[in-house]
Amino acid sequence: MKKIIVFLFIFGISAIVYSQEKVTKEINTLLDSWHKAAAEARFDDYFNALTEDAVFIGTDATENWDKKAFQTFAKPYFDKGKAWNFKSLERHVFFAKDNKTVWFDELLSTQMKICRGSGVVVKVGNEWKIQHYVLSMTIPNNNSDAVVKIKSPIEDAIINKLNAK
Repeated sequence: MKKIIVFLFIFGISAIVYSQEKVTKEINTLLDSWHKAAAEARFDDYFNALTEDAVFIGTDATENWDKKAFQTFAKPYFDKGKAWNFKSLERHVFFAKDNKTVWFDELLSTQMKICRGSGVVVKVGNEWKIQHYVLSMTIPNNNSDAVVKIKSPIEDAIINKLNAK
């Protein structure tokens, strides 16, 4: 009886690991295809990768968009034939216990140099879709003071406005 229990335990663990490896490949394919759709200005492919209630948070403090607002912002870029070109340099994928929700972080090579992306991917029917994405620029620690000086006049006004609410 102990051998059967040990076998079932090992089989169960193996199935979970296999499933997570399979899903990790699916998530990598989704995200790489999503980034490629932007580089090739394929608007429908890009936005079809997002859930209907998706949120995209950009690098600017004012960029917190639902899907429709993000489409409106992005459309002129896509219409020019090239939106943005992000390529993953490194990606980590993490799983919720139910294996229906995944979150990730990635380092990206972009026109802004290295950026960081992170997000949440959920299972919608039989497809994985991006529900939440955050893009941020990286700043070398030695340059933080210089960057703060540059952004202070703009962001102080945003801070004051948000604090007044």
